[in-house]
Amino acid sequence: MSHRWRDARPGSFWLDDTERPPPREEFSGHAICDLVVIGGGFTGLWACLQALERSPGSSVILVESSRIAEHASGRNGGFCAASLTHGDANGRARWPEEMPTLRRLGHENLSAISDAITRYDIDCHPEKRGELDIAVTPWQRDALKEESAELEQAGVRHRLLDGDAARAEFDSPLVLSGLLQEDEVIMLNPARLAWGLASAIESLGGVIAEHSPVTRIQESGTGITVRCAKGTIEAASAVVATSAFPALVKRTSGRVVPVYDYVLMSEPLSPSQLGAIGWTSRRGVADSGNQFHYLRLTDDDRILFGGYAAVHRFGQKVSEAHDEDPDSFTMLEDHFDRMFPALEGIGFSHRWGGAIDTSTRFCASVSLSHHRAVATVNGFTGLGVGASRFFAGAALDLLDATPSVATSTTMIATRPIPFPPEPFRSVGISATRRAISRADENEGQRGPWLRTLDRLGLGFDS
Repeated sequence: MSHRWRDARPGSFWLDDTERPPPREEFSGHAICDLVVIGGGFTGLWACLQALERSPGSSVILVESSRIAEHASGRNGGFCAASLTHGDANGRARWPEEMPTLRRLGHENLSAISDAITRYDIDCHPEKRGELDIAVTPWQRDALKEESAELEQAGVRHRLLDGDAARAEFDSPLVLSGLLQEDEVIMLNPARLAWGLASAIESLGGVIAEHSPVTRIQESGTGITVRCAKGTIEAASAVVATSAFPALVKRTSGRVVPVYDYVLMSEPLSPSQLGAIGWTSRRGVADSGNQFHYLRLTDDDRILFGGYAAVHRFGQKVSEAHDEDPDSFTMLEDHFDRMFPALEGIGFSHRWGGAIDTSTRFCASVSLSHHRAVATVNGFTGLGVGASRFFAGAALDLLDATPSVATSTTMIATRPIPFPPEPFRSVGISATRRAISRADENEGQRGPWLRTLDRLGLGFDS
């Protein structure tokens, strides 16, 4: 066990912030409102904010089982992407005819997020830097060329960079080429974005309760009743945004499984260390394997380094016990040193893990239940910082029976194929992870198992 990550503080760097708001009161008693939202991550927060913006003076209550942004929304890399489909390639594979519309909606959504950050004066350190995808093997270099050709044909703005040009952006000896999309990603502090959204909701009259787990949702008259540990809420409609946690709505059970992602955060880099790695653009970076890393610089010049191996555990359990994984932290340290040999021996200040709500189509969906009074949103598969706002808005459209461009898309009108029950789920995911690893070791060649999943429109993302 390396002292470099062993001595790091356990828990998300983003949440370890002196500006973190104090806990809000637990919900108790009885309340009646227009909309109740369950879950205090990005999806729930955006649902509340958009509902209040659309209908000023309406009554909206959000209940969160722990703290605002405590889980996936406060533990991610802070890549706020325009893509609604978990990347252009995944969207092209599933909804090729709709991609011009989905790309446009994605950019409109990203612009709306930027506008909200400005309008509500949210101090989340946004940087409109874009993302650089790098090739670190010859087969990844070929894959970036193929992706560039697809984007060129679709009219998507980007630049394909050769080795020298890519290393001018990000000077790691592993880099062979790069694909740069400057308009696709805003880098930000995700926890501060969530806290800012919560403050905006309250400024518009919304109510937020923390440490208020929901035990049951049931139909009641013309609406629904939500039962919390210490009270009940009657509402005309509800949005359920509980990410990878067990489903509150039975029919959505099995549409997502929790997989754990792990992150190391470095100590702040000195000016000379920053110069040694040549990361002057400060863009978000991801490598291009089937198993991939995502990395970025923070506002105080630390390197966030995460991803690669998505860990699934038998029984679909989300537990604090899984936030620590020595094998994953050891692997991340080794891969960090390969990426940044000039930073050999640098310490890590934080280490953490968290559950991602993975779906078989890699991107989110909206499911209606309780006579169309409840909308469940989940399945972002690790790319929800930006897409959460769009899917929250689509959920509100569906609850209000308001036709929109979003609700007219096949992506919103359909749901992912559920994962099989245990033990078949864990057996299948384990087989898929092994096949993904073999593909990365075999110049990206996808074997029979992965090709079969591709034909069926199924998958398991790293």
